[in-house]
Amino acid sequence: MTGTGDHEDAATYGATAQAAIRRPGRWWGRKGTAAKVESYTRISFHLFPVAQLVTALLSLTPVPARSALPVAGALLVHVVLGLRLTGQALDWVAGRRARPRRLLFAYMACGFAGAAIAALVLVKLPDDPPATYYTACVGTYVLFLAFSCGLGVLALRTHRQSLVAVAVATFGGWLLGSALLPAPAAAALALSTLLSAGGLTLASRFSIWLLQAVYELDEARHTRARLAVAEERLRFGRDLHDVLGRNLSVIALKSELAVQLARRERPEAVEQMAEVQRIAQESQREVREVVRGYREADLYTELLGARGVLSAAGITCTVTGTPTGLPRPVQAALAWVVREAVTNVLRHGNAAHCRIALTVVPAGPRAESRPAVAELTVENDGVPSASDGSTGGHGLAGLRERLAAEQGTLEAGPAGKSAFRLVARVPVPADEVAEAGVPGETAERARQELE
Repeated sequence: MTGTGDHEDAATYGATAQAAIRRPGRWWGRKGTAAKVESYTRISFHLFPVAQLVTALLSLTPVPARSALPVAGALLVHVVLGLRLTGQALDWVAGRRARPRRLLFAYMACGFAGAAIAALVLVKLPDDPPATYYTACVGTYVLFLAFSCGLGVLALRTHRQSLVAVAVATFGGWLLGSALLPAPAAAALALSTLLSAGGLTLASRFSIWLLQAVYELDEARHTRARLAVAEERLRFGRDLHDVLGRNLSVIALKSELAVQLARRERPEAVEQMAEVQRIAQESQREVREVVRGYREADLYTELLGARGVLSAAGITCTVTGTPTGLPRPVQAALAWVVREAVTNVLRHGNAAHCRIALTVVPAGPRAESRPAVAELTVENDGVPSASDGSTGGHGLAGLRERLAAEQGTLEAGPAGKSAFRLVARVPVPADEVAEAGVPGETAERARQELE
């Protein structure tokens, strides 16, 4: 019996499929770089058997139907096996399944069998047949051998195996030519077989190499991002160790001493336990400061970290403006915006570029009516279905609450085609602000490090 959950899953799947049909660009835009390259490679290789089928059928047009029918049957079987081999071989290259040995053998055997059938048709043609008959049968023969090598190489492990396949196909072309054609024509047939099979094999090998290189680069990019996160965790752990290590050692020693004194009924045990209590309270205070510093990192540190993390993920990041001179509460609020924005860039879409700009809009003529405003803009591409983020998302809602505590505002939404922009504005008291990027040694050093 089919449960309600199955109906709901089917309905959800149907809605998703309909949405993908209505908006095919979103299906492509949600893919990462490696997935796009893989999809392009799959589509290209699946067109190979289709091209073989169309070309061979057009070549067989001049041949009588009784003679062309066996060749066409072998051709259809070869094309179907080629389509299956392409999908399974690319899955093997991606590491998702075992190598399709049986399917590879069947495809290669069918290809050479089809070539043999085409050769037999050519042998049994009537005496002095039209030249188009020769051209059709020879062309079909070469197509069988060439595509058998070109697609079969997808499931071969080594270059030596690929060279052996091309050599066998070339020898078959020479063998047929020497049996039926004059020496120059036989050499031309062998050369055309070598060029066709070798060219398709080389193209297939290069495509597989390129796909594997993209996989490795994508894995390296993710590894760099994970290493950046691990480095931050190590830094936090190191800070906690520095704070707690010494104090916990002192607490352990003094507690042991207090136990010994208490067993001897010495009054100094009370003093030692009081000292333990004081050190424990001091450790608690220091841990809170470490955690507070980790949670409320200044804006300058967050900008540097954002650029490093995005660069590690393969996203070009440009940062303009420096937080020099901004009050601590303003920096803390905008630092949270940078953290959340960078997290969204990494998790959503397929960004290639990200721009972070920090500016300070000066106060108007009457500062009391319009104070200076620190404005942070984060804009990234790679968002094909960018939607207004003004109402959705717990992250943006949390940011609005933090900014509201400083009388700030947050705007988030699409910015043109395939782009998303987040703008945070926090007012700055006129007597506490120094414009970001003002001349000076500290500001100039910060600007150089950020750029």
